[in-house]
Amino acid sequence: MNQKKQYTSRANWLRAAVLGANDGILSTTSLVIGIAAAGAPRYAIVLSALAGLVAGSTSMAAGEYVSVCSQTDVEKSDLQRQEMALKVSPEEELEKLAEIYRQRGLSRELARQVALELYRHDALEAHARDELGIHEMTRPRPLQAAFASAASFVAGGIMPLSVALFAPLQGMILIQYLLAIVFLMLTGAAAARLGGCRIGPSVARISFWGTMSMMFTALVGFAFGIHA
Repeated sequence: MNQKKQYTSRANWLRAAVLGANDGILSTTSLVIGIAAAGAPRYAIVLSALAGLVAGSTSMAAGEYVSVCSQTDVEKSDLQRQEMALKVSPEEELEKLAEIYRQRGLSRELARQVALELYRHDALEAHARDELGIHEMTRPRPLQAAFASAASFVAGGIMPLSVALFAPLQGMILIQYLLAIVFLMLTGAAAARLGGCRIGPSVARISFWGTMSMMFTALVGFAFGIHA
């Protein structure tokens, strides 16, 4: 029997991984383009790419960990308040859960019967899922998100770093831009595919904003050039 694919369970790590990869490609490439546009020598371009790669991956990991921990704290707080409410006024909470099921289309009698059955199994889990919207498959995992962000940022940033090492200085900006757009399109397509979304809009979106970012950074480099 064919089963429909479930994409929701991928949301936590997929979001962090895609964001990290795109940011690694885009921020490192933009940094290199800006430095190259200023007329800096190769060692300065490579050093800036390496510094951007290290700083970006660690800051992404730290930021992702802190933000997901904050989300986890909010969910824990909600669960604690719900657990207290179940101890203080279980009948009122039962009616609240039954009302949720009535609003979803069940009859009054069936809604209360469903609520009672779920209470016998696990009242807190029922409220967490149907009242608070907290599901096990989408529950935030800080370490997983932080590692996915850092690893994907490094994976994305390796491309512009490699170009900075080996590409001719004369064509550095154009090569960086073209390869960045290709890789951004690939990550956009992969993200859409993994998430079950349309590929076209995802690719167009990342290509447009990637181009804008690199263009503005290049303008800064040209404006403050160090050509001797």
